[in-house]
Amino acid sequence: QVRLLESGGGLVQAGGSLRLSCTVSGRTVSTTGMAWFRQAPGKEREFVAAIHWSGASTNYADLVKGQCTISKDNAKNTVYLQMEKLKPEDTAVYYCAAQPWGLGHQDGYYYWGQGTQVTVSS
Repeated sequence: QVRLLESGGGLVQAGGSLRLSCTVSGRTVSTTGMAWFRQAPGKEREFVAAIHWSGASTNYADLVKGQCTISKDNAKNTVYLQMEKLKPEDTAVYYCAAQPWGLGHQDGYYYWGQGTQVTVSS
């Protein structure tokens, strides 16, 4: 059974940084496309970033380009989302998602984590 466990969320001041982690069990990330999504209160879940299963390419939502970096460590079976210059509007629950042999698209993810809360204070 594939399981995704997010960590690294918390409370941070505007302008600060956070690194989210998503540890995967039941499948190797070396053959898995991974992504991050977020859902703010009262809003629909939205795509943030994705990485091709090979790690060769990444894909970012326009809203976070230049602010976020997705990466993965195959040895640790973990995917990361480094977020810089955080703003109050980045406050949301951040979810990790996985798709076997995924190409790093904005949709089509089969496995999901439970999410980690990120709160940015002004």
